[in-house]
Amino acid sequence: MTTNRTTGGPPNDTTWALVRVLRDPNAGLLLAGVVVSGFGTSALWLASGIWAKDLTGSDGLAALCLLAMWAPTLAGPLLGTLADRVPRKPLLIGTSLLMAALLLTLVTVDSPQALWLLFAVLFVYGAAGVVNDAAESALAATAVDRSLLGDLGGLRMTATEGMKLLAPLAGAGLYTAHGGPAVAFLDAVTFALAAVLYLFLHVRERRPAPPADGRRGRTAEGVRFLRAHPVLWPLVLAGGATMLCAGLNGALVYAVVDGLGHSPAYSGVLYAVQGAGSVALGLCAGPALRRLGERRFAAYGIVLLAGGVALRAVPSDPVAWACSAAIGAGLPALLIAALTAVQRETPGPLVGRVTATANTLVFTPNVIGLAAGAALVELFDHRPVLAVLGLVLLVPAAGLFQSTASAERTASRSPSDANPA
Repeated sequence: MTTNRTTGGPPNDTTWALVRVLRDPNAGLLLAGVVVSGFGTSALWLASGIWAKDLTGSDGLAALCLLAMWAPTLAGPLLGTLADRVPRKPLLIGTSLLMAALLLTLVTVDSPQALWLLFAVLFVYGAAGVVNDAAESALAATAVDRSLLGDLGGLRMTATEGMKLLAPLAGAGLYTAHGGPAVAFLDAVTFALAAVLYLFLHVRERRPAPPADGRRGRTAEGVRFLRAHPVLWPLVLAGGATMLCAGLNGALVYAVVDGLGHSPAYSGVLYAVQGAGSVALGLCAGPALRRLGERRFAAYGIVLLAGGVALRAVPSDPVAWACSAAIGAGLPALLIAALTAVQRETPGPLVGRVTATANTLVFTPNVIGLAAGAALVELFDHRPVLAVLGLVLLVPAAGLFQSTASAERTASRSPSDANPA
C-alpha cells in the first residue's frame, strides 16, 4: 500500500531519540499528531466522568464513560481490517475530522436526559481510536525508516504519558471554569489539528487489491498471522498475562495509599511518579531495543514491573515512590517492544489487522484485571496479593527469556547441524 522508505543510517546509531525521529519528516509528523490528539483525549477522559457525575450524581454512570471508551477495543480485529482495506493517510484524516465534528455535538449535553449523547460519542470515540491506532501503526511501519521504529514507539509512549500528567489537570481546570462543552470543543480542535498534520505526510499509497476471501476471513487473518509467528505470539501472550496482573495491581492502588496512612488524593502523587518513569523509559527505548531486541527488552521490563508490584507491599513512602517509578518504566517496555515487533515483522497489507488484534489480546485482560482486583481488595489484605502478583509476573518474563534463548540457539546452528551427512 505505502512505499517503504529507507534512509540508510547505521542501525546502532546512538543519536538522541528525539533528534533521530525529527530528522525524518513522516516520523516527526506522526509523533506530533500523537501529541496533539493525545492532549485532547487525556483532557476529555477525566472531564467526561466529572461531567456525568455532575449531571446525575451517580458514580456508576461516571464510570461508564471510561467503559464506553474502552469497549470498542474488544472489536479490535474487526475494526483493524478497515486500516488494511483503505489507504491509511486518508483514513487518519477522515476519522480525525469525523471525531472533531461529533465532539462539537456535545455542546448540547446539559441535562441527565441528554447524557445518552455523551455515551454514544464516547463509544464512537473509542472505535475511532482503535482504527486510528491501527492506521498509524501501519503507516509508520511502511512510511518511516525501520531503524527509527523503536525510537518512534518510545517517544509515542513518552508523549502519551506526558499528556496524562498535564492534560487531565488542564481538562479539569477548563471544566471547572467553563463546563464540559468547553472540554469537548478543545478536544475537537486537537483532532482538527491532527488532521492537518496528517495531511502533510509524504506517502504514496495504492488502493488495496480486492480481498479473495470474505469479511470473516479477513478479520481472522490477523489472529492466524500472530499465532503462527515465532516472535510476535510469545510477546502477545506475555503482554496479555502482564496486563492482567497490571490491572489487578491498579485496582489495589487505593489500598496501598491507605496502608501508607494517606488520603485517596495521594494516589495522584503515585500516578505522577509512575508517569515520570514512563517518560524516562520512552526516551531511552530506541537504543535499548536495538541493543537487546524486542523480547529481551520486554522481559527485563516485566522483571522491573514485578519488583515494583511486589515491593508495594512495604508501607513506606520512599519505597512506594520507587515502586511507582519502576512500574511506570517496566510496563511500557513491554508495550513498546510488542508494537515495534508488530510493525517490523508484519507484511504491509496486514499491519492494520495484526496491530488491532494484538492490542485487543494485550489490553482486554487489563480490564478483566481491574474488575477482579476490585473484588479481591474487598476480600483479602492487599499486601500478600501484591507479593503473589510480583511472583506471577516472573512467569511471562521467564517465557520471553526462554523463547529468546531458543531462537538464538536455532540461529546459531549451521546447515550441517540441521542436515548431518
